Amino acid sequence: MRVIVVGLGVQGRKRLAVAGAECVATVDPVVDDADHVSLNDVDPSTYDAALLCVPDSAKLHLVERLVSLGKHVLVEKPLDLGSVKNFERLEREARESGSCVVTAYNHRFEPHILTVKGLVEDHVIGEIYRCNLFYGNGTAQLVRGSEWRDRGAGVIPDLGSHLLDIVDFWFDRDFDDISLISSSTYENRSPDHAVLGSTVQRPDLQLEMSLLSWRNSFHADLIGSEGSIHIRSLCKWSESELLVRMRTRPSGTPTEVRSVAPQGDPTWQLEYEAFVHACKAGNQTSLRRDAKIAKALDRMRLQVSGGMA
Repeated sequence: MRVIVVGLGVQGRKRLAVAGAECVATVDPVVDDADHVSLNDVDPSTYDAALLCVPDSAKLHLVERLVSLGKHVLVEKPLDLGSVKNFERLEREARESGSCVVTAYNHRFEPHILTVKGLVEDHVIGEIYRCNLFYGNGTAQLVRGSEWRDRGAGVIPDLGSHLLDIVDFWFDRDFDDISLISSSTYENRSPDHAVLGSTVQRPDLQLEMSLLSWRNSFHADLIGSEGSIHIRSLCKWSESELLVRMRTRPSGTPTEVRSVAPQGDPTWQLEYEAFVHACKAGNQTSLRRDAKIAKALDRMRLQVSGGMA
């Protein structure tokens, strides 16, 4: 499949490296080594799909343009189209044009996150009472130096969208009950640390995200009636550990199974391969997940702008 990369920032360079020889052109208005400065400069007959790595404000116009051309699109998260009607319209237009539009959430392809999905579906730890997720990095200063990243709800759409997607991936639940517990601006103009949560439906959720974790860190803890599941770290940073502990009744040391995935991030390649497969298989576009995440993020933005601290 012939692809173009639109946007040659950090994400765009990663997409370019994975696409390799399948990339026939690059587009960026401000990067000197891009082949073109505008999508309109690229002959539509020369490519089948676009890997869209642009600021949020540019996504809707570019996705609409690509769909009108019948092109497939892998667009960086989060995809916020402003209204439910826009999601419905774009989904309808994509299906009519034969375009496969997919939002990139590469952590779905993290080895242990994939394994946990199977464990949840098989009810290995029984009824799941709680799911606590933490995602932190130390990029506060880099974000503050970005004209378009240090604004709005800050870390919430940036890292929080990944956590909401993982919750959707594991539990396929709605997000209407999730609310903003805390939002802080320690070093940045926009929130650089936040906590979301819900105790309305099972599992209870606590989703914490931070740009102030000076050692990159990811934790997942699922507590169930028969045991617990724990992930420590992502493969892009270090070895990733998965622990499955089965409860000893009435109390006592649980039995434990430990597995380790080696350091080295496989998610970008796996996500690209899944996208190519979906395009070639003629998968119909579904934006249901994106609409759920966008609705939740919009609610968090309102709570942030309302002054919740």
